[in-house]
Parts: sequence; structure tokens; C-alpha cells
Amino acid sequence: MNIWFGINNIPRNIPNSAVTIGNFDGVHTGHRHILERLAQQASERSLNPVAIVFEPQPNEFFSKLAHKPQPYRLSPLRDKLRLLQETGSLKNICVIRFNAHFANQTADQFIQIILRDKLNTRYLLVGDDFRFGKARGGDFELLSQQPDFVTERTPSILVAGGRASSTSVRQALSNGDIAQATQILGHPYTLSGHVKHGKKLGRIIGCPTANIHLPAHHYALSGVFVVQAHTETGIYRGVASFGSNPTVSNTPESKLEVHLFNFTGNLYGQRLHISFLHKLRDEIKFDSIDELQAQIHQDMKDAENWAA
Repeated sequence: MNIWFGINNIPRNIPNSAVTIGNFDGVHTGHRHILERLAQQASERSLNPVAIVFEPQPNEFFSKLAHKPQPYRLSPLRDKLRLLQETGSLKNICVIRFNAHFANQTADQFIQIILRDKLNTRYLLVGDDFRFGKARGGDFELLSQQPDFVTERTPSILVAGGRASSTSVRQALSNGDIAQATQILGHPYTLSGHVKHGKKLGRIIGCPTANIHLPAHHYALSGVFVVQAHTETGIYRGVASFGSNPTVSNTPESKLEVHLFNFTGNLYGQRLHISFLHKLRDEIKFDSIDELQAQIHQDMKDAENWAA
């Protein structure tokens, strides 16, 4: 799969393209149907399938610009690209840097520069509520009026009694309903990051943990979870704490700490993929390290019992 970071890295004179545009946050069941449709139409029309994604996501850019709280993010860019590749439906992804210059581009400029000049678009698949260009000046109707490419609406997919969407996944994760989130996604919710050195408090209290470095996003879930970790040497079940760790930390940033069952070895520097399987409890601020230690060992027992 080809990944182009920035429109200037799109190869010149690429074949005529079938294009879809979106955040693809989480790459859920609805996204997978869109990508399957794109691949089908690209094959039937002898076109080159391309997905356009933005980094940061537009709502993140505009929230920061307005000094508002950052919206929840499901998948950091690296995880998103991995999930898109795993669908098997894409040959090309264009990652466009969403900045002030791009945000000031008019809808007509977007159509001309990106869809026509850069991608030679002949087929476009977007949602009927898709808005683009400066001040959201472009919409599905404008795209449908273009004479040199066909524009089609993305299908809505119903899962778990509602429309599959990134919003519904975020809500399920926020509610601690990991099963519903997994159903909508079509795969376990997974985050990845390198193991970094921490305070080593877990080792002191008899529960060594891997501290996972994550990109600085606002994540939708917090608490203690049963997880599955993909390491360089194998797959392990474990228990993870995800949140601000209020008993031993005064900072609000989310931290992901994972204890793996039946693992011996050194994880420092490895990139782990952590899949969330079940929520055990919310975060708690304990009055002492002894109380925290007792609860951690109870969490380990509960996680092992759930996985049994």
C-alpha cells in the first residue's frame, strides 16, 4: 500500500482515480463497507483506489483554534493507517496536513487542485453530509455537478441497533461498553505505542507494568481493563490501567500501563498493540499505596477470572 504524506508527494501522472474522503477514525464496520465499495467501483471502472485522510482531524484543528477542549480521538494516525491497510481494500492513502493554509482553501480550489490536478478523479465516494472548503462552502450537491467525475453517496451501515459511526464507538467506550464498541468497530479497540521507562512503582508493589507511550490525544475511555497485548515475542492477556492514575499522579494526561500475565522478559523499546476486551472498573483515587496495591491484585484476579 502506498502512503503519500502531503499532496506534493502524490506521484505525477498517476492513473485516473476512484477517491473517498473521511476521517476514518477507528476504521469501523461502516468505514470497511465504504472501502469495499470503493475497491469494487475502482475495479469495475479500471481506476486507482485512493483514500484521503486529514491529520490533525478537522474538528481537532478547529477546536484548538477556538481554544476549546479537544474532541475524543479513537485512532492516532499510525494506528489508523495500520487499520486501513488491514482492510485489504486500499492501494493508496493520501494524508493531508490540515492546517490554516489548507482550511482557507475554497471548495473550488479543493476540487481543482486535489481531485482533478493531483488525483485525476473519475469516481468520488463521500457522505451526503460531506462539507469541505473554506467556511464549509462545498457540499455533495456541488460535487455532483462536476462534469468529469461521478459522485456517489456512501452507504449507511446499521450495527447494534444504530448507524455505525465513530461517534457511536466513542460513546460506547466512554460508557465502558467495550462489547458494543467492538461490535460497531468489527474488531477490538486497539492502541499501540512504545514501552517507555516509568516510575517502576508497579514492580515495587509486586505488579510490574509496561508504560505505553501514546500520542497526545483526548481518548474516549478510562479505567481498568482486561486486555490482550501483541508483543514482539507473542500474544499475552493482561490487565491495563488507562487514565490519569490519580493516586500517584497530579497530571491530567492519560497514561496506559499494562501488566501481562505469564510474561518474563524486557519490553522496553518494543511497540505493543493493546486490545481492550472488557472493562473491570473505573479509576479510583486511593488514600494509600497499600490500598492501591490490594486493589491491583484484585484487578489481576478479576481479569484472570474473566478470561478463564
